[in-house]
Amino acid sequence: MSQHQLEVLIRSRIPLIVIETHEENQAVAMVTGMRQVLQRPIFKWSLTEGFERVDQQMAPQKLFAKPADALAHIKSVRVPGVYILADFHPFMDDPMHVRLLKDIALSADQLGHTVIMISHELAIPVEIRKLTAKLDLSLPDRVELEQIVREEARQWARESGKKVQTDPETLGMLVNHLVGVSRTDAQRLARNAIYDDGAITQSDIPAVTQAKYQLLSDDGNLHFEYDTAKFSDIAGFTRLKQWLNERQPFFTESGYHSHLPTPKGVLLLGVQGCGKSLAAKAVAGAWQVPLLRMDFGSLYDKYYGETEKNLRDALKTAEVMSPCVLWLDEIEKGIVSGSDDSGPAKRVLGTLLTWMAEKKAAVFLVATANDIKALPPELVRKGRFDEIFFVDLPNEQVRFSIFDIHLKRLKLDPTQFDFSRLVACSEGFSGAEIEQAVVSAYYSAHAQYSPLNQALLIDALRKTQPLSVVMDHQIDQLRHWAADRTVPCD
Repeated sequence: MSQHQLEVLIRSRIPLIVIETHEENQAVAMVTGMRQVLQRPIFKWSLTEGFERVDQQMAPQKLFAKPADALAHIKSVRVPGVYILADFHPFMDDPMHVRLLKDIALSADQLGHTVIMISHELAIPVEIRKLTAKLDLSLPDRVELEQIVREEARQWARESGKKVQTDPETLGMLVNHLVGVSRTDAQRLARNAIYDDGAITQSDIPAVTQAKYQLLSDDGNLHFEYDTAKFSDIAGFTRLKQWLNERQPFFTESGYHSHLPTPKGVLLLGVQGCGKSLAAKAVAGAWQVPLLRMDFGSLYDKYYGETEKNLRDALKTAEVMSPCVLWLDEIEKGIVSGSDDSGPAKRVLGTLLTWMAEKKAAVFLVATANDIKALPPELVRKGRFDEIFFVDLPNEQVRFSIFDIHLKRLKLDPTQFDFSRLVACSEGFSGAEIEQAVVSAYYSAHAQYSPLNQALLIDALRKTQPLSVVMDHQIDQLRHWAADRTVPCD
């Protein structure tokens, strides 16, 4: 696809073309692969080698190694040609270089030259912006990625004399997790998976996913959560678990061809400490996909437009990591409602809403919020999320399960405790408050050189002032708002 787009640009007589990529060899090969179509000599320039003709075998000529000399030479040549400038980005700040590029572009009808600048990143000066087109080098699709993996497997077989062990399902999983990386990176990741033990197994997938994320994100706005959770580790959330189980098949590869849309995401609204964050982790764990957490605090930048760019870059990374779960924790702290909010906050909201409406990639959004009043109505209106779930304080049955989980986690025998009394004493407690009470009682037991017992646990509960008492008015307001607008998690 990229080669066809490049051919269209050249035939349209666009004089300056920019290709931003780390794969210089791939980009040069794409240009030279068009020599029969272009019917023009193709030259490549670099600071170290000067000019060399790449459509024929000719030795480099270092006579024009300096950037100004190279551009002046192109300007002086009367035979139409294609000129590739490799890593020209450091020289775009020089007015002489910009002027020479502009001269070449303005004389394109007479000279017939096309200048292609290949670099990992290149800022186009305003003087030549309207004379320039930018082309993105397409990433390998699943068919090409599978060919890359198979070639790495053949290479390992040639070296070791053994066949790589795998199965079609695991091979398909590896290929899916390589989508979004360059050919070079795909080769390296596939090689790492194979050369470790001569097999492609499901245990290789997490390492590939983590390495892929490290390649894609270095801005700190998006965090890869290595430790996801299981719904078996979470008490309650019965309706949410059922809702997610029903939609899981439509979020996988098999669901892409269904007439039903891919699930978009959920908003988990509720009381602090009741397990919203743990539920977000459990979605990724249950669906066996990567979990990415958005850090809204690091998005904001003092320079105009940079904040939205940071958000777009983070969302782009999430799309490349798809299928994945994108967790927007305490979203109300990053997107403020009201007329007094700052310009960047409004633009961030607009950028996020546009992405939510237009995204095609399998990115399941899980947003958590404690304060519905701080959220703009545009975000919570019907259709933005598939569903809004309300996470209330745990009921008696859920509190029973919470005690059971935390006591077993401390390797204690739950049968030694009176759960009915514990449940009664923890009325109005959140899951986090119950956990903290268990931990506090354990510390007390350790200080007294005794095992954790019922009396210590009851004492810890009685010493705790739950949030439902401290902030009873705010919680009542939240419950009132959610009564007929959300779905209870339990």
